[in-house]
Amino acid sequence: MSSALKQQIQDAMKTAMKAGDKDRLATIRLMLSALKQVEVDERIELDDSRVITILDKMLKQRRESISQYESAGRNDLADKEKYEVDVIQTFLPQALSDEEIETIIHAAISETGASSIREMGKVMGVVKPQIVGRADMGEVSGKIKALLNAG
Repeated sequence: MSSALKQQIQDAMKTAMKAGDKDRLATIRLMLSALKQVEVDERIELDDSRVITILDKMLKQRRESISQYESAGRNDLADKEKYEVDVIQTFLPQALSDEEIETIIHAAISETGASSIREMGKVMGVVKPQIVGRADMGEVSGKIKALLNAG
């Protein structure tokens, strides 16, 4: 099963080439390179969910870089990373709202019967497939911890 999302990214690369949009083209090439690397390393053809996981990882790396660059006073580099985040996000599913995230977390807690922080792994196992690429996993993890500690 091939990835429609990967095809969409390849089409966007052609569009960026024709438009002469060098910055967007460079970011899209980075994305395709990351996807190709996984395909070669694992000898697989990616499906959409795996493409989303890889793009989500790229977003996380860029967010970490942004905070490091900003704390080092390198706003030029931070701005470049922010641009890459914006481009990558255009290919990911619509972000979940806080209310939607809360609903998914509460449903996962009741589904797993989790009542303490020790059962966080169970809850994350149910939540993660529903939100990957659509929310910051670090923030979601924090919300789950807060709810399980309060419970």
